[in-house]
Amino acid sequence: MEYFFTEQQKMIRDLARRLAEEKVLPVRAELDEKEEFPWEIMKEIAAADLLRVFVPEEYDGLGGGCLDLCLVVEELSRVCSAVAISYAANALGTSALIHFGSDAQKKKFLPQVASGQRLAAFALTEAGAGSDAGAIKTTARRENGQFILNGAKQFITNGGDAEIYLVVALTDPNKGSRGASCILVEKDTPGFTFGKKEKKMGLRASSTRELVFRNCAVPEENLIGKEGMGFIITLKTLDRSRPGVGAQALGIAQGALEAAVDYARERVQFGHPVIAQQAVAHMLADMATSVEAARLLVYAAARTIDSGAKDYTEEAGMAKVFASDVAMKVTTDAVQVFGGAGYMRDYPVEKFMRDAKITQIYEGTNQTIRNAIALELRKRRGRRA
Repeated sequence: MEYFFTEQQKMIRDLARRLAEEKVLPVRAELDEKEEFPWEIMKEIAAADLLRVFVPEEYDGLGGGCLDLCLVVEELSRVCSAVAISYAANALGTSALIHFGSDAQKKKFLPQVASGQRLAAFALTEAGAGSDAGAIKTTARRENGQFILNGAKQFITNGGDAEIYLVVALTDPNKGSRGASCILVEKDTPGFTFGKKEKKMGLRASSTRELVFRNCAVPEENLIGKEGMGFIITLKTLDRSRPGVGAQALGIAQGALEAAVDYARERVQFGHPVIAQQAVAHMLADMATSVEAARLLVYAAARTIDSGAKDYTEEAGMAKVFASDVAMKVTTDAVQVFGGAGYMRDYPVEKFMRDAKITQIYEGTNQTIRNAIALELRKRRGRRA
């Protein structure tokens, strides 16, 4: 299909695809098996200037929008979504800084992210605050021109490897979610340590760790936006990032579809390639149709954000929910097309299936996002009435 990309977007997509096939594919299985953060790949991504895609031009970036970022995430995920999420989480950790940070904060940190000198992470989730983001307990008390952080964050992507953390904490616990603020914390700050690296079903090469704050003192100029804006910043950041999760799911589904089609052409049963069997052919046709539908929705949501729309909760949520459900269905069907071989680590589809599941869970479970979409529908009907 024709998606009417700009020349820069075509260049970004082709560059990401070539890097994924030439640099990531040869080490994909090894990264998954060893569960190692893909530092060498991230260096290759930085050298290709792909870390500049989402950074504004005035801070050494390429000034790309949500769609540009989605194209990179999709192409990386088509080969290895653990690498893709290491890249995307860096963009997520930078998003609040880009859209709510001061010029001084941007000048200090964004060029470092754009060059690949430092990676970023976004720290919201806690043991008691998953889908219920308003239930966070980590505090940041003002004291002598500093914020003193205490508490812990859980399941933080790029945790331990990133050097810049955008942390959501309560600066006024008495106000609940209205007392939350977003504070930038650098890795080597005294009082800031990490828990163990989590062992996961999928995305094994991606780092997921607990962040621990014990009387961690941060300069008050590290406050992002205004005090008390943390929950608003969080909601806007997640809305903006959800098409990126959709792009990750899309890339996973595309990679699994391609592997299934190739295998079905080669595998002979009953004297014919299995793709000639109508049951398999129809399964592949449905997989391809679902992938293309997900692509259309993800790109449309990203373009809506890039248009400058003020409210895109519904569109972003739909893109994430639909694409992640497609990824889970397509990867499951891809394993079925492979038969017993698909269950073996010698073939890539078992990894695609493991990696797909998390896209239905993080950055808002699909059940929580469906609630948000339904709420937007209720508001819309009320306005039209």
